Amino acid sequence: MVFKRLLGSLGVGGPTVDTVLDPGTVTPGGNLTGQVRLTGGNSDFTIEHIALELVAHVEAEHEGEESEGMVVFDRFTVANDFRLAEGEVRSLPFAVTLPWETPITELYGQGLGITLGLRTELGVDGAKDKGDLDPLAVRPLPAQEAILEALGRLGFGFKSADLELGHIRGTGQQLPFYQEIEITPSPQYAHQVSEIEVTFLAGPVGLEVVLEADKRGGFFSEGHDAFARHTVSHHGIDQVDWNAEVDSWMRQLVEHRAAHGAHSSYGSHDGAPHTDGHHSRPGMGTAVAAGAGGLAVGVVGGMVAAEVVDEIGDFFEGDEEEGEAGDEG
Repeated sequence: MVFKRLLGSLGVGGPTVDTVLDPGTVTPGGNLTGQVRLTGGNSDFTIEHIALELVAHVEAEHEGEESEGMVVFDRFTVANDFRLAEGEVRSLPFAVTLPWETPITELYGQGLGITLGLRTELGVDGAKDKGDLDPLAVRPLPAQEAILEALGRLGFGFKSADLELGHIRGTGQQLPFYQEIEITPSPQYAHQVSEIEVTFLAGPVGLEVVLEADKRGGFFSEGHDAFARHTVSHHGIDQVDWNAEVDSWMRQLVEHRAAHGAHSSYGSHDGAPHTDGHHSRPGMGTAVAAGAGGLAVGVVGGMVAAEVVDEIGDFFEGDEEEGEAGDEG
């Protein structure tokens, strides 16, 4: 995908920039490659820097108020301090490593409603200008894919996905936000749980898998949440019976509240793993159609509503520089 933008701060006759990503999707912790293509303007310019920013659309809750915005979650320098002659055409290849916790945006080619983008910043003769967002597609790591496939085979359905600002207590989370994949319970647990949220926190060695179950309340009791956390290695994926493994996680998660009558802590005093103590709400990330029959290939087709695709496209075409969260530069 390509974006092209005349540097507005330099006016007509300034250099232009095209950032072109190599075809295909990438994985968390994988390499993102492409080229930054520059075309000189009507005179010579000093290019002070070319930087790439990874940007995500994130939801936040502050003192009971909800908001949405863009967060820059990584930044890479492609080049520094060179002269771009009048009319000169120059191509600068780049290869950058994505953070391990980069959210996944699709499963088997079907979008999950997550908005990630790559943006180029040019520093030219003392002025800075940022290009439009180029959508970024990220597929699951093998371990993530195995877990999602198992959930689908066990009868759990995809509901929505979003990015939440904040940290999960007691984990090794590095980014300022985390991804929640909301799933509907399988028939076996539908009378006990209304929905389950899955969060993957990947690292070089493996995954932390954080599960949160929204418990149904009965006539004489309130509903409560239950939490669990599991560690999965990147190695030996093919040697694990994932149906049995994930089923045991879900059974323990649902039974935990009944057995102990309290939240598990993960080092927090209030029991909830999220620093802001809130439940996720529907937002743009949740616009993926609810009620899908499963998560695995062969079932995932048709989950994305047409209006969602339009909404995401409009989002990238808009001016992202207004009202950004977490962007200091």
